[in-house]
Amino acid sequence: MTLWVLDAMPFIFAFWGQYVSSIIAYEAGAMVIDQTQELRQQTAVLENQVMHDATHDSLTNLPNRVLLRDRLEQALNHAIRHKYTASLIILDLDRFKEINDTLGHYNGDRLLKQVAVRLEGVVRESDTLCRLGGDEFGILLPIISKKKDIQTIIKKVQKALESPFILEGLTLDIQASIGASIFPDHGKDSDTIIQRADVAMYAAKQDKLGFAIYTTKMDKYSPQRLTLMGELRQAIINNDLVLHFQPKINIKTKSVCGVEALVRWNHEEHGLMMPDEFIPLAERTGLLRQLSRWVLKHTLEQTAAWHENGIAIEVAVNISPSTLLDPELPDTITGLLASYKLPRGTITLEITETSIVKDPDLAMEVLLRLADMGIKISIDDFGTGYSSLSYLKKMPASEVKIDKSFVMDMLENESDAVIVKATIDLAHNLGMRVVAEGVETQEVKNRLEELNCDIVQGYLYSKPLTSQDFPPWFSSWQSS
Repeated sequence: MTLWVLDAMPFIFAFWGQYVSSIIAYEAGAMVIDQTQELRQQTAVLENQVMHDATHDSLTNLPNRVLLRDRLEQALNHAIRHKYTASLIILDLDRFKEINDTLGHYNGDRLLKQVAVRLEGVVRESDTLCRLGGDEFGILLPIISKKKDIQTIIKKVQKALESPFILEGLTLDIQASIGASIFPDHGKDSDTIIQRADVAMYAAKQDKLGFAIYTTKMDKYSPQRLTLMGELRQAIINNDLVLHFQPKINIKTKSVCGVEALVRWNHEEHGLMMPDEFIPLAERTGLLRQLSRWVLKHTLEQTAAWHENGIAIEVAVNISPSTLLDPELPDTITGLLASYKLPRGTITLEITETSIVKDPDLAMEVLLRLADMGIKISIDDFGTGYSSLSYLKKMPASEVKIDKSFVMDMLENESDAVIVKATIDLAHNLGMRVVAEGVETQEVKNRLEELNCDIVQGYLYSKPLTSQDFPPWFSSWQSS
């Protein structure tokens, strides 16, 4: 038996080896198949994710510009075949950069998400809502029956943005400039439709219309915008900018207590351009600080010339948030005042409430240095920003300017009247004087006088004057 067993051992081991190897091969094959299937699934998921990321915005998960263009082309082809009318709406949030700068990009992104959610509730199932980039959104209406349909959607969008947004405990009033183009009236291809909707949006923003539907008259905005962005830097270097000065009147003594310097661009092609037309360009091209320094230098230069001619008057200059956060600002002003031999109390710097929010520590440090130098600080456009009273009481400010949006309607709008009165009382309790902008009628001036406002400025007294026109006006006022 032993010999038989020994003789059978090779056959037994061979059989056992074949059996074990077949099992191992089967299990290995099953494992390879499972792993291959898993890899295929992962690859499919990654491919779908890549395709989704390529066509959707990562922040809001809305379709992006790529997907909008694809759907727009499909909509136009469908409209051509069935003789439909389609439309594209583009909207851009107003003052979003200011919110981004003051509250930070994190809160700016949070705001964009909230806006996206509200807009999703406005569009129809057949429409496409997308984020084009930054604070721009697009709405594709693949089928419309008449122009009134566009206006209906736009009103819904405006209604959706009416309710305040809440960020960091602050209540933000967000509005948008909206433009629309129509196929086939305004273009035969997707590029033209997009471009003309963008032109309409820019026209609405420039003219403060809220919304606008494209017309051929708006074509000037598109090339003008691109051209101006390239020309602004040279305009600053070549001194193509000019200053106008609006008088400020002491409401009790009726005397001229100062002027506010306002910059204009004397463009050789477009004529005299207002700040609203080129200040946004300065922000986008990073020229705002350079522009502010130009205004400071030439304002003090003109003030020194007036002083030499017997017009010893104070001047106020608007300072952008980015300029305020420049640690060299106090030294720059000190050098300019010394260069033109002007007393430090000659100049008042007007800053907005939001200027201090972006970097409170640095802003406060610069403000305290300026105040210690004897430079007066004025809080401009009071009531329209996002800061709190805690910032107000910390600021070394001596003056508050009530925004003209409250002053001009205070006789017709009780809420505006209450805001004006409360601002005056608050400022006086904090030891500040009050300036009211936008005074255009005697009735408004009388009401401000009753409320104990200190200083007024507006067209009731004078429009902004050139440096040549101000001395005759000043002499005439003094003698009257």
